[in-house]
Amino acid sequence: MEGKEMQKTMGAAVALSMVVGCVIGSGVFFKPQAIYTATGGAPGIGIISWVIGGLITLCAGLTVAEIAVVIPKTGGMMVYLEEVFGEKVGYLTGWMQCVLFYPGTAAALAVAFGNQLSQLLGNPSWAVGIAIVDIIVVAIINNVGSKAAGLVQTLATIGKVIPLILIAIFAFIKGSGTNPILSPMVGEGLSTGTVLGSVLIAILFAYEGWINVTPVVGEMKDPGKDLPKAFAGGILIIMAIYVLVNVAYLWVLPADQLAQHSSPAVAVAEVIFGPIGGKIIAIGILISVFGALNGFILSGSRVVYTLGVQGTIPGYKFFGKLNKSDVPGNGVILVAFLSCIYALTGQFNLLTDLATFTGWVFYVMTFIAVIILRKTKPDVERVYKVPLYPIVPAIAIIGGGFVLVNQLFMAGSGPRTIALAGIAITLVGLPVYMIMSKKKAQ
Repeated sequence: MEGKEMQKTMGAAVALSMVVGCVIGSGVFFKPQAIYTATGGAPGIGIISWVIGGLITLCAGLTVAEIAVVIPKTGGMMVYLEEVFGEKVGYLTGWMQCVLFYPGTAAALAVAFGNQLSQLLGNPSWAVGIAIVDIIVVAIINNVGSKAAGLVQTLATIGKVIPLILIAIFAFIKGSGTNPILSPMVGEGLSTGTVLGSVLIAILFAYEGWINVTPVVGEMKDPGKDLPKAFAGGILIIMAIYVLVNVAYLWVLPADQLAQHSSPAVAVAEVIFGPIGGKIIAIGILISVFGALNGFILSGSRVVYTLGVQGTIPGYKFFGKLNKSDVPGNGVILVAFLSCIYALTGQFNLLTDLATFTGWVFYVMTFIAVIILRKTKPDVERVYKVPLYPIVPAIAIIGGGFVLVNQLFMAGSGPRTIALAGIAITLVGLPVYMIMSKKKAQ
């Protein structure tokens, strides 16, 4: 089955806004509660981990950019892993993204949106309903075309950065500044290594979304120049914002109090600006989460489309075609549908941990694939090469590997169950692959 070629309409500005827009969604607003709960109310390892997580993500982005430019095809990570490790691994990557990563993360973002808006409206019982409506609205926008989705992404990026900057500025002006920032590292009786792993899984979710630009490389005008710029510029901007904002939080409220608030940004804003200020920041959070949700559905639909073109997903004739706007509208529908199902759980942290763990399993494989390609295809033209090779890929591999090992063996039964569930859902793709492969052969 041949796929219709999508238009090359995306430049560096849209790609960078996708990185920033997809990443700054809900993590910086909601995850500090989970972070400081894990640290036992101590600030040190929490703040340091925002830097560590940012550096791991930066190395990850710079590494993935090389393989994305060498293999500039729509579909992203699944295409890269298929090229290096074979069709079966590539399929499992796409399967995981289609049924778990993209819809699971989108659902988590929608749940965060629903919780925030329902509280703002004074009726928490509306949360799940609002989450589902949010997903449907984003799906409609993405069916209009990539330009419309890109415009929403750019506007949402601008809209979300402004409230964060305001919090940072006025927190330092009006905050007491008497709360500890870097000490103690962890609470009494806690292991620094175990806490670091638990904190990093939360922080890596806050940085999640950086890879969402790779599935649309086939729609970029000049991926060799634009993709590295988008990764490096976007991730550095995000890391600076995250560190600044989280120090600002501590400038106003101590870590043990932030651990008690589901939305620390709103709690800090209420201290600084009063109840009205808290509502204004809540609106900024809604804009932020909406933009991130848009990015995940946009990118996820491209993975569905690629599997449809390959003929390896049930209903491939339906999913492997573009609509009148030259976007994979049926792929959008599938990701949105699964997102709505996940959103019915209303479980933000469970969905984020599940998606982050499974996503990083395949991220680490992608980093390794870059090294393998350097050895197996040394003569392939590389208009971009990862800087400081092999140090940068090694940092990405070690950092990601530490988080995965921690979740499986060190962080306790709860995180281990979530990790094993992610692996199980991914492996369900194997029998599906075998069935579809036989049909494709026939």
